Amino acid sequence: MKLNEIRDNPGARLKSKRLGRGIGSGKGKTSGKGVKGQKAREGVSLNGFEGGQLPIYRRLPKRGFHNINRKEYAPLNLSTLDAAIEAGKLDAAQPINEMMLAEAGVVRLGKVSGVRLLAKGTITRAVNIEVSGASAAAVAAIEQAGGKVTTLVAKAEAEAA
Repeated sequence: MKLNEIRDNPGARLKSKRLGRGIGSGKGKTSGKGVKGQKAREGVSLNGFEGGQLPIYRRLPKRGFHNINRKEYAPLNLSTLDAAIEAGKLDAAQPINEMMLAEAGVVRLGKVSGVRLLAKGTITRAVNIEVSGASAAAVAAIEQAGGKVTTLVAKAEAEAA
């Protein structure tokens, strides 16, 4: 095979329709858009418009509550933490904080407010970890292994009270 023999698979590239090339082409004059009006123009935005009647998204009742101040946390399971320590990404001998977890690639701190430690899996070594939050089962598992969990969010709530 030579470079000049390389071809696309048959049907891989669809030929674009040539619109507006005279009425004899079958797609001339209005280019398949019907006659004049808003929908024949570019930049049409009629999603949800129902011809003057109240749109369905306004007819249906609202339900529930959406807290705009809700904080999202990156989950960190015990098994993930244990695997990162075993792989040498983290050192269990020194205290582990959220920045160290992010630098090791264990969690992603993008739009989240911090890290929450969850009890999925097991941990075999004693670690001293500082995270935004932790489930009671995760704290119990780490303390049973001889480690310690420090939560940052609980501290802030206690100081405010």
